[in-house]
Amino acid sequence: MLLVKQELLAALANTLETLSPGAGAKAAFESPKVAAHGDFASTAAMQLAKPLGRKPRELAEELSAALLATPAFRQWVEAIEIAGPGFLNIRLKAAAKQQIVREVLAAGETFGQQPATGEKVLVEFVSANPTGPLHVGHGRQAALGDAICNLQASQGQSVWREFYYNDAGVQIQTLANSTQLRAKGFKPGDPEWPSGEKAPAYNGDYIADIAEDFKAKKTVKSDDREYTASGDIDDLDSIREFAVAYLRREQDLDLQAFRVRFDNYYLESSLYTSGRVEAAVAKLVAAGKTYEQDGALWLKSTDYGDDKDRVMKKKDGSYTYFVPDVAYHIAKWERGFHKVVNIQGTDHHGTIARVRAGLQAAGEGIPEGYPDYVLHTMVRVMKGGEEVKISKRAGSYVTLRDLIEWTSTDAVRFFLLSRKPDTEYTFDVDLAVTKNNDNPVYYVQYAHARICSVLAAWGGDVAALKAVDLSPLDSPAAQALMLLLAKYPAMLTAAAKDFAPHDVTFYLRELAASYHSYYDAERILVDDEPVKLARLALVAAAAQVLHNGLAILGVSAPSKM
Repeated sequence: MLLVKQELLAALANTLETLSPGAGAKAAFESPKVAAHGDFASTAAMQLAKPLGRKPRELAEELSAALLATPAFRQWVEAIEIAGPGFLNIRLKAAAKQQIVREVLAAGETFGQQPATGEKVLVEFVSANPTGPLHVGHGRQAALGDAICNLQASQGQSVWREFYYNDAGVQIQTLANSTQLRAKGFKPGDPEWPSGEKAPAYNGDYIADIAEDFKAKKTVKSDDREYTASGDIDDLDSIREFAVAYLRREQDLDLQAFRVRFDNYYLESSLYTSGRVEAAVAKLVAAGKTYEQDGALWLKSTDYGDDKDRVMKKKDGSYTYFVPDVAYHIAKWERGFHKVVNIQGTDHHGTIARVRAGLQAAGEGIPEGYPDYVLHTMVRVMKGGEEVKISKRAGSYVTLRDLIEWTSTDAVRFFLLSRKPDTEYTFDVDLAVTKNNDNPVYYVQYAHARICSVLAAWGGDVAALKAVDLSPLDSPAAQALMLLLAKYPAMLTAAAKDFAPHDVTFYLRELAASYHSYYDAERILVDDEPVKLARLALVAAAAQVLHNGLAILGVSAPSKM
C-alpha cells in the first residue's frame, strides 16, 4: 500500500501540474478524520481555486474526473467523493489495501525504516552523577534516550549514545567524605555524622557497602574504569576514586538490566584537564561577548535571547556550572555531531538559553537552537495504593533497580514511555504486574504472542505467506487492520522528528486493539485454504509490525505468554 500511495501521489502531482504549473510539488494526501469518509483525502481543489479564479467545488469535480482517468487511480481507487466546499475523499479498492501485507512480510524487521542518510546524531542521556544509585527519573531518561536513539536510527541516521557525568566538584567530595565516615564506623544519626536538611552527606545503605569493600581492598571495574582500593581509611583520594568507580559499576549493572548501552562516557573533569573550559572562555572573550563587572566575568547572553546576562567566572575564580556545558557542546560540534539531542530533567530548563547563547557567541558557526533538548518530569511511584518515596538502598528515593525488581524491564520501559516526557507520570507497580487488558504492555505483548500461537497451530512456513492470494481480505475488520499497518512508517518518521516515543506506544496499543477486534470477528484457521492463508498472511504482518514497534521501545515481543 505504500507503493500504491506513491503511485497515487505521483498521479495527483502530474494532474495538478497540468492545472497550475508548480502546484504538483505540493501534492499531498491527508487521513480523513472520519474513517467512513474514505482512506485518503485531498484539499488540492480548495487550495488552487483562489489563484485560478475558480469555484472550489467545480474545480474539485474537474480534478476528480482527471484523476480517475489516470492509470494509477483506475487500478487502485474505487471512488472519489466530493464533500463540503471541495474536499476529495478517496476510497481505495480492497486490492490496494492488501498490498501492505506483502510489503510488511517482504521487509520484515526493516519495515518502516528509511535508507541511510549519512547524518550523524549524538544523543546524550542519563548522565547521572556517580554519587548514588540510579533513581526512577534516571530510568525515565534511560528509556527516553534509548527509544529516541532507535527512532533516529530508523530514519537512516548514524546514532552515537553518550553518557556525561560529573566526576569532579562538591558532590564527589561529599561522596568521599560520607564513605570515609562509614569506613571509620560512623553512621547517620551519630553525633559525628553531618545532620540537617542541607547537611553534606549521603545517608543510603549503599555508602556502607562502598566503605566495607574499600576496607577489604577490593577491585571494581566499570565500563570506563577500573580501580583497586588502598584500604587506608585516611586516604581520602583513594576513597574518592574507589567510590566513583564503585558507583559507576552499579550504574552499569542497572543499565545492563535495563538493556541500555552507551558508545562513550564523557568525563566533566576532562574538560578542565584538556583545557577545553579555558579555551571556550577565551573564545567568548576574543569574540567580544563578555565583560567584567563586580569582579566577575559575564556573558552577554541577552544578545542571544536570554532574559539576562550570566556570570561565567565568579569573584573567587571558579566557573559557574553552565560554562563547562558550553565547552562540552563545542567539543560535540568539533567532533562532527551537528545534530545533538540532550535528554534532561525539567530542572535543567533554565540552562538552555545560556548554553545556546554561549555556543552561538563562540564563533564556531553553531546555529541557533543547537542542541535540541527533551526535558522530562520526575516519576511518582505507587504500590499497594500508596506512594513510595524511599528506598532503603538509596536512603531517599526509589531506585530504577527497585522498579525493575518489582515489575520487569519491559514494563518499566513501556510505562515510562507511555506519556509525553514533560507530563507528570505516576508509575503504578500493581498495574504493571497484572495480566489483563488494563496493563498496556501486557495488552500489546499478548497480541503478538496470540498471533504467534495461531501461526504455531497452523505449523506452516511463514515465509511462504509472502506470495499467497490476498483477495479474501475484503472484510471491514481486515481492511481496518491493513490500513493501520500502512500508517506505521509515517508514524515512525513523525515520532523521530518530534522526539516522541510515546507516539509509538499509542500506535502499538491501537494496533493491538485492531488485531484483537479482527481475531474476534473472523476465525483464522478455517477449512477454506485460500481464505486461511490470506488471513494468516495478514496476522503475520501484524505480528511483524508489533515486533518492530516494540523493538523501537526496547521492549521484547514474546511468542508465548
